[in-house]
Parts: sequence; structure tokens; C-alpha cells
Amino acid sequence: MYSMKQIDDALDVMAANINQTYQDICPIIMCVMNGGLVPMGKLLTRFDFILEVDYLHATRYRNQTNGSDLEWKARPHVDLKGRTVLVVDDILDEGITLAKVVDYCNQQGAEKTMTAVLVEKIHDRKSGEIKADFVGLTIEDKYVFGYGMDYKGFLRNAPGIYAVTRELLL
Repeated sequence: MYSMKQIDDALDVMAANINQTYQDICPIIMCVMNGGLVPMGKLLTRFDFILEVDYLHATRYRNQTNGSDLEWKARPHVDLKGRTVLVVDDILDEGITLAKVVDYCNQQGAEKTMTAVLVEKIHDRKSGEIKADFVGLTIEDKYVFGYGMDYKGFLRNAPGIYAVTRELLL
């Protein structure tokens, strides 16, 4: 669906927009593990502002192709009170995980929480009003993997973004 060149170009645009937004702020850049690891790592070296890095691990998929209840495996380690937080994740699909992560950050006292996703899936199943503040690429409603996104726990390291064929999903 997307080549490494297309992804790199999208990350350049995302980083430029994020750099403008956080130019005079020292935000916490929060990685949503495991999917956000690759996009965040690629974005971090493009940022030209002072920042602090942390992570959290919240998942609904547990190496499956269908989501279930959110499971918190690790919560952030830094104090979010009064801080600006940028949550970085791989994909915005239905938005359930991202919405709960944003709510959590706000409940912990974050002054402002924004979101950045490498990919936004285009469909009408979004949860509530969740919308990413920074989006690299959009895709049609297919199950995708690569560049941080997995297929049953594998292929996060695929050099590009690929769609799973319907036969593999069954």
C-alpha cells in the first residue's frame, strides 16, 4: 500500500507540522507500545525541540486481528500533571485505544494531550469524536501491517505498509 519512500515523505511532513506546534514547548512524547515504536523512533530524530520521552503499553488486539477490551500492560512513568503530551501510535482505526489513552493522560493532569498516528484508516466506525492531530497517511478499510503494525504479532518490521489478503484474515 505504501513504500518506504512514501512513508519517509509522510514522516517528514508530520515532523515539520509537529516541530511548528511544539517549537516553544517541552512536551512529553508518549509512545503507545508496541505499534508506535517504529513511527515514534523515526519521528524523534526529525524533531528540533526539547522534549521528554516516555511510553505506555495499552492493547486491545493481543496478537489477534480483532480487538477486545483494553488491557494496560504498562502506564507512563513520568508525571503528566501540567505537561503537554503528544501520544504517538501506529494507526487510528476505530479509535478506542487512542481515546482511552488520551483520557488517561488528561485524568493524570496533562495540560494538553495531542495525538500523532502514522496511518489513519478511513471508515465510519470511529469511536466517538476521536481525531488524530497529526496524520501521516490514510488507508482504505483493510487490515494492514508493517512499519510498526503487526499481523498476529508478526511483521511489524516489514519495510513498508501492506494489506492482508482476505483469505489470511479468516
